[in-house]
Amino acid sequence: MRATVIHAPHDIRVQEVPDPAIQQPTDVVLRVLRACICGSDLWAYRGESARKPGQRIGHEFLGIVEEAGSGVNGFAVGDLVVAPFVWSDGTCAYCAEGLTTSCPQGGFWGSVGSDGGQGEAVRVPFADGTLVKLPAAAASDDRLLTALLALSDVLGTGHHAAVGAGVKPGSTVAVVGDGAVGLCGVMAAKRLGAERIIALGRHTARTDIARTFGATDVVAERGEAAVAAVRELLGGEGAQAVIEAVGTEQSMRTAVEITRDGGSVGYVGVPHGSGTGLDLGVMFDRNIALRGGVAPVRGYIPELLPDVLSGAIDPSPVFDLAIGLDDVPAGYKAMDERTALKVLIKP
Repeated sequence: MRATVIHAPHDIRVQEVPDPAIQQPTDVVLRVLRACICGSDLWAYRGESARKPGQRIGHEFLGIVEEAGSGVNGFAVGDLVVAPFVWSDGTCAYCAEGLTTSCPQGGFWGSVGSDGGQGEAVRVPFADGTLVKLPAAAASDDRLLTALLALSDVLGTGHHAAVGAGVKPGSTVAVVGDGAVGLCGVMAAKRLGAERIIALGRHTARTDIARTFGATDVVAERGEAAVAAVRELLGGEGAQAVIEAVGTEQSMRTAVEITRDGGSVGYVGVPHGSGTGLDLGVMFDRNIALRGGVAPVRGYIPELLPDVLSGAIDPSPVFDLAIGLDDVPAGYKAMDERTALKVLIKP
């Protein structure tokens, strides 16, 4: 089969790899219908996150079960399913708590020795604990299928940030970052009942989506100018809940500085760079809480799925460029150069 492989920074190739096969009774083999490129994939693409030459890549996908191991109970050949970006056994104490990203037997797609999502097929370990079944009819609805793909990562990650920030009905929320996760954070804040949502972003095409998703205000400035603009909008105070969806030192510093005393920062931006941007003295003095981390999206899918199916929320606009598998290298280039927000792959 064909799959996306990273060989070196800026060297992404689509090439022939061995077909996936059942290795354990709890495995399934999944034919990929939709996949995509994540902003976090760009850190490997740019050489800021180490990868071995020839390693697979991609962690967001959905598809059809082609083969099921003898120990799989919840799925059958022909089922349409979505895969969260981490597989998990569904039986450990962490999985029972909903923290599937800490499952001792879990792992990330594209890690050494595993399949990546940006290919024609994937072997899925621990299928019963990992996958979530989708309505079969969705396979013939292109828009809905695209919206459902967001459940594999960005929608659940935005929701995790909103939960970490303590968003509740009537909240004032600020969102740092206008990428797909930040935009889904806007959607999540709206869904949880936020009354006012300030989106920080400089790209009009993205902030237009933020407004569609529920943002009431947009701040285009960065750094100290952004802090001043947010505080001016809020009468000199910060936001009760702040979503940090970038992961740089500057973005975290901005997030803390625009948080109201006694408020919370929900952080899901993958950390990169030499510093954190956190001053514990400032956070201590102002009683600012920090919650978040890698999002356990498997635990959120059952909550979010009905709203996607009903159309109550529609994250599909975050995918602004659709390509075939052969064009994946060009898709990485487009996202790296910020000419695309999030690239959808149709193998």
